[in-house]
This record gives sequence, structure tokens and C-alpha cells, in this order.
Amino acid sequence: MTDAPLVSVIIPNWNGAAFLRPCLDALRAQTYPTLEVIVADNASTDGSRELVAAEYRAVRLVALPENRGFTGACNAGIGAAQGEIVALLNNDTEAAPGWVGAVVDAFRRHPEAGMVASRMMLIDRPDTFHAAGDFYGVDGVPGNRGVWERDVGQYDEEAYTFSANGGAAAYRRAMLDQVGLLDDDFFFSCEDVDLAWRAQLAGWRCIYAPGAVVYHHLAATGGGATASYYDGRNFIYVLVKNYPGPLFRKHWAKVVRAQLRIAWDAVRAWRGAAARARLRGQLAGLWGAPRMWRKRRAIQRSRQVTIEYLETVLSPA
Repeated sequence: MTDAPLVSVIIPNWNGAAFLRPCLDALRAQTYPTLEVIVADNASTDGSRELVAAEYRAVRLVALPENRGFTGACNAGIGAAQGEIVALLNNDTEAAPGWVGAVVDAFRRHPEAGMVASRMMLIDRPDTFHAAGDFYGVDGVPGNRGVWERDVGQYDEEAYTFSANGGAAAYRRAMLDQVGLLDDDFFFSCEDVDLAWRAQLAGWRCIYAPGAVVYHHLAATGGGATASYYDGRNFIYVLVKNYPGPLFRKHWAKVVRAQLRIAWDAVRAWRGAAARARLRGQLAGLWGAPRMWRKRRAIQRSRQVTIEYLETVLSPA
């Protein structure tokens, strides 16, 4: 890694003009000197493209002809990026001035790391965490490390985590070249977890960098029934595609119980649109399982780490 490697920050956007200006202004204020910013726009109709063109001429706009989802926009931005480090940033975030510099420092200190997880805080409650990296349970359920916790110093130290939350994640280009980009079949939700699985299986680590601070307008441009549907589907996609057979044979009861619990909770809340969407997502996940199984073969054949190692990076259920 050079002394000041180029960092490419990619912002996927779909009708997010209301949030783009503070997001891009925060990137203008970064103290790190070697930075390119790319907005990958999913055919927005709210003036997002015009805003970028008029007010942020240093920002590169990748204008997509249709909505390709979070995954499609990010992949298009990565394809256009020149950086040795690639960072993904939600359009409803505001990065602290030292964010990029802290990411680069973490990569420099940890050559084994292919991913850096940011310290994501709620913008309306800046003393409350959204994520200090992400975890993945042996029961097949991912989550945000530290979510909703008040900051009392418990996440002030660097630590290995399973994944970087895709709302503010940084990746080493060499890792992406090896394991591939986000999976377009995911469209939205868990695409970061899927990428982390492929990276972990290939022997890359994820390091949480407490100095890489990003503030997040939680669910400002997503959430609700849409997020519930894709969560329900993509939890199953991740399992079928990535969860190694020896681990499943050991923990299959926990995996099955977790899926049944999710379904039962949705049935009990049937009147809610999000609950019904979660059930539809689970059914779609089962329907799409054969496609994920075909992808699984190559991923599992290329595994470079032991099952014992994986159990050290997964969270107990």
C-alpha cells in the first residue's frame, strides 16, 4: 500500500436528493488528501443527478438507466472506481472529517484485513450506535454489533468483526479482485454479509476501526416492508450460498429454529405489512435456493480456512 493510496467512495443513490447534499459536503470536508467520490444513481427522478452536476463537479456521476438496487449501483460504482481502497457509503450518512484517514490507517496496520468496519452512530442520537461492525450467528442470523447501545466506551478499541456494515464499509481492492463484487441477485439487504462470507472463507479478516466515524439517518431511504421482504429472502440466500456443510451439520437445529422463529413472529404480527413481507421473503428465499446452491459449489471449493477458525469469527446463538 502506498503512503496515501487513492480511496474511492461510492454512494449508491435512488431518489435521495434530500440527503445527498450533507453527505457530499461531509466528504468535501475530509482531511485525507487522495480521494475520489462517485455517485452511482439508480435512475432517480427527484433531481439527484442535476444536484450533483450543478453543485459537485468534482464528483463523478455514474447514471444508470434503471434502478439496479443497492448491489447494482455499488457494483457500477466499483467498476468506475480507480482506488486501491473502495468504500461504500449510504446517501443518508454524514462522515466525520477523519473517516477516510482512519480507514486507511486501519488497512495499513492490518495487512490481513480485506474489510474495515466503521463506527456508525445515529445522527439524531450521536451517543447511540447503529453498528460497530456486523456479526453473524451460528444460527444463520446476522446483525449490527452494538445496535441501539449508548456509547459508554465499550467499542473504543479495534476488534475483528465478521463483516463491515454496507452503509459505511471499506474494502481492499485486492480482496474484491479475489472474491468478487456484491451479488446482484441480492439487490438490497445482506449483500455485505454475503461478501464478508466469501472474504472470510478466502482468509481475509474484517477490522472494526473506532476512529472511522459515520453518522446515519437510520432507514431514511429504506426500511419498512421492502427491507423486511429482502431480509427474509436474503437471510436464506446467505445460508444456502455460504454456510459450510460441516458447520451446518453441527448447528442445523439452531439454523432451523431461527428461521421458524422468524416465521412465527411474522405470523403473530400478520396485520402488519412488514410481517407479511418477511414471510413472502422467506418463501422467495426457498424458491431461489437452487440458484444460490449453484453458486455455492465454487465458493465452498475455494475455502482456505478451517471450520475451527470460522467458529471463532461467528457469534454463538
